[in-house]
Amino acid sequence: MPFSLADVTRVAHTLWPLGGAEGWDAPGLVSGNPNQPIRSIHLAVDAVSDTVDEAIEAGADLLLTHHPLLLRGVTSVAEDGYKGALLSRLIRADCALLAAHTNADVVADGVSDVIATRLGLIDALPITESSAPGTGIGRFGRLAVPTTLGHLAHTLLAILPATASGVRVAGDYSAPISTVALCGGAGDSLLRNPKVLAADVYITSDLRHHPAQEAREQALCGGGPALVDVAHWASEWLWLEPAAKQLRVALPGVSVTVSELNTDPWDFAVVH
Repeated sequence: MPFSLADVTRVAHTLWPLGGAEGWDAPGLVSGNPNQPIRSIHLAVDAVSDTVDEAIEAGADLLLTHHPLLLRGVTSVAEDGYKGALLSRLIRADCALLAAHTNADVVADGVSDVIATRLGLIDALPITESSAPGTGIGRFGRLAVPTTLGHLAHTLLAILPATASGVRVAGDYSAPISTVALCGGAGDSLLRNPKVLAADVYITSDLRHHPAQEAREQALCGGGPALVDVAHWASEWLWLEPAAKQLRVALPGVSVTVSELNTDPWDFAVVH
């Protein structure tokens, strides 16, 4: 007997408990009949036109995304808006939609943990701890083998999928790096966290001009980390395959696939 959508939702909420989500977040089941049988799940970072088409064409019964489609409140799901159009396409195709967002950021083997593992960080702990031991936003740890800022940037470039913005760095190319703070997705809210300030480098996404400039100037004045800014989508895409492996173990017999589509919003960059 196949697993139902309700079964799969319970598994997802066991792997990525809703209690770990930030108060502003909106993870969980977005659309679908809880009694619907689930034989195929497709994972993507974003619910956008391309990933919705991909899931439907693959015959998936569930599209599981990291980013919630309805994160911001809506008053209409009419098809003259893209959110309504996407939901309508999914519903017509009997493809449910479920999101695991900040609740998948904080857990062990979550978004930031995956990046820390790929970098080989030792004794990596959350930057801000949640109620459950070992969970929380971001990670702070040390490299097994110290390196330079430039070499670390190239390592990240090799680990992450290609994007137009690549890897941007604020700091001396040859600066020694032993301790690393990181946060998958947008993390400029942590720039003044004591663990971030104590690190040799802080890796995150979506760093804005003023917070980044202030952090750089403070580092020159009184110490602080070098900054590495990577594409938001790329930093979170790494989590999809580990998440798929967890679902395959918990849901034997269910096909779980991962989208290779680049849903970063930027197509190309022009530089001097």
